[in-house]
Amino acid sequence: MGLLERMRKEWFMVGIVLAIAGAKLEPSVGVNGGPLKPEITVTYIAVAIIFFNSGLSLKTEELTSALMHIKLHLFIQIFTLAFFPATIWLFLQLLSITPINEWLLKGLQTVGCMPPPVSSAVILTKAVGGNEAAAIFNSAFGSFLGIIITPVLLLLFLGSSSSVPFTSIFSQLFMTVVVPLIIGQIVRRYIKEWLERKKPPFGAVSSSVLLMIIYTTFCDTFSNPNIDLDKFSLVVIVFIIFSIQLSFMLLTFIFSTRNNSGFTPADTVAIMFCSTHKSLTLGIPMLKIVFAGHEHLSLISVPLLIYHPAQILLGSVLVPTIKSWMVSRQKGVKLTRPTV
Repeated sequence: MGLLERMRKEWFMVGIVLAIAGAKLEPSVGVNGGPLKPEITVTYIAVAIIFFNSGLSLKTEELTSALMHIKLHLFIQIFTLAFFPATIWLFLQLLSITPINEWLLKGLQTVGCMPPPVSSAVILTKAVGGNEAAAIFNSAFGSFLGIIITPVLLLLFLGSSSSVPFTSIFSQLFMTVVVPLIIGQIVRRYIKEWLERKKPPFGAVSSSVLLMIIYTTFCDTFSNPNIDLDKFSLVVIVFIIFSIQLSFMLLTFIFSTRNNSGFTPADTVAIMFCSTHKSLTLGIPMLKIVFAGHEHLSLISVPLLIYHPAQILLGSVLVPTIKSWMVSRQKGVKLTRPTV
């Protein structure tokens, strides 16, 4: 992971803490009807900016080289958008009898429903030396799929819990997510050379807007005296999140390294990161739309806010180990290859 990228992610983590602390100190600023007018600036403008920015920065022209590896793409997309949420749902049936805060448990389910992120899985795959083209394709394709599938999964597993009708949710998703994304891609075609020459700070723009969404979400929480988060539940959720990530990374590793899997060691690296990483950038705006007006929205968002830095931290720690495994496997393949 590059130095600038690492610094941006570290500052973003600090930004999350400051945003939540700021919401705690003065929640009246970011509540609906407050000075920031989040019912307009966040619900429509901020979300649209994030997805326009994603459309502008998404290098879809680089995906053609990875397009034909259909088996790998199916594995990643089925794992992250079907197996992952279904397994979490089964796990939560057991956890529902524990004293863990029920809204944090619902938040774990929302994590399972999220698509892969556009950046972190690609950055970590590149750091290891894995199949970067496959990581780019599946991160981008998963993001596109997530626009449609994630809201459906959220409504399927959790219900809307919102006074907003089903059709209104999808019409808002279309106008604030799909349309800006498409416009961003169209604009990119005309200014691609300028973008590649100037390299605008897409990540910094999305992160700044995302911090505003997080801030206003927690303003709603702290302005509601009926919401109480116990430390026991929070500590347990952190432990569960790290356990889920490690377990699923191990599972994808086992599946993709079987003798008849057909995947190379470089493919396995992309599979491990793309199948287990979840998008905060796409996730928070979607939760804001699907659970509009819900008094426990911020508690539902907490597991995703934890999962995001946890996946980067865990992935960064495992990079040297995974890299040494991949190099040794690749050497082993070369040594066993018959000479002509």
